[in-house]
Amino acid sequence: MERFVTRFLHVDMDAFYVEVERLTDPSLSGVPVIVGGLGLRGVVAAASYEARRSGVRSAMPIVEARRRLPRARYLPPDMAKYTAMSHRVFAILEDFSPYVEPLSVDEAFLDIGGLRLHYDTPYDVAVAMRKRIRDELSLPASVGVAARKFLAKMASKEAKPDGIAVIDAGTERGFLAPLGVAELWGVGQATLASLEGLGIETIGQLAEVPEAMLRRQVGVAAAAHLGALANGRDPRSVETGREAKSVSVEETYPTDLTDPDAIGRALLELCHRLSGRLLKAHLAGKTVTLKARLGDFTTFTRSATGRQLISDTSQIWPVATELLDKVQFAGQGIRLLGIGVTGLSEREPTQLAIDGSDRSALADASAELRERFGDDAVLPARLAEPPEKKTRG
Repeated sequence: MERFVTRFLHVDMDAFYVEVERLTDPSLSGVPVIVGGLGLRGVVAAASYEARRSGVRSAMPIVEARRRLPRARYLPPDMAKYTAMSHRVFAILEDFSPYVEPLSVDEAFLDIGGLRLHYDTPYDVAVAMRKRIRDELSLPASVGVAARKFLAKMASKEAKPDGIAVIDAGTERGFLAPLGVAELWGVGQATLASLEGLGIETIGQLAEVPEAMLRRQVGVAAAAHLGALANGRDPRSVETGREAKSVSVEETYPTDLTDPDAIGRALLELCHRLSGRLLKAHLAGKTVTLKARLGDFTTFTRSATGRQLISDTSQIWPVATELLDKVQFAGQGIRLLGIGVTGLSEREPTQLAIDGSDRSALADASAELRERFGDDAVLPARLAEPPEKKTRG
């Protein structure tokens, strides 16, 4: 069986609004926190896990929340702050895969099938993703992994708080069987009442009901939908719903880079990673943007736009080097480097010219090798490790 058949991830940020508030107010840590409208008609937008243990939940009237937890910390929502942090979360998700389907500011589906040559298992992808989010944003996230979209979302619920849950391919029906039918997407109060009229309480029971019987109870469309889900079937793919506006990569280094050769190698490695993402997505762009953060956290961005579409390392690297030369280091090292391409268009494969004049065709050949054997299959010479010296026996 293909090891990346469980290629769907559902990432759900834990108590997102609350955790974002805690970043700037440490006194909120470890205590019940409720974000929501503070008037008499307000509702709970988010509740910390400390508050949830007392029965407070999203969409609950704020007066009920105050009755249950009068001494909790109550905060009005700051959507501008949450949206800004959401953009940073999604930037990390899109650094793993171009196939990201946002569901809200704090959750998304991903298709990570393209990472099969870079990670041993989908679980390893989830581990790396949560680590990036924790290290760079200091936020917790729960991740569900499965071979079907709706199962990935159900797995992320099992993973909460701040964990990972995997539903292995072939175990879907066993996972679903004991769960209540209300756990399925599309089962509201009316549908739930109709199913209870048939004596159906669990998903396992629903899976055994003939579709013809379900049709009489809930209608043709709902019967087909529920029957498929109960048996672990979901043909949907990740739908981004928008064209990519940019592709970028960045790296924060454990110690500041000061040596010019080390900085050059680091930038070249980022250009190589960026090229891999562009070629994998069959994209090219005209504008290259460099991001550099110095040791004192001063951040510079520099951009350059050309006439031709570029996607290969050999095209991105010279532009990135020129942009880096424009950064004033003032004797400091580099804490973070990033490189991105915007002005994207779909690129078409080209024929390899005999005289070697068309490097885009060479890039296509390189991309095919990297897709089949991993990014290390084709490297710029400067990034290749020197061969080990052979000893004569």
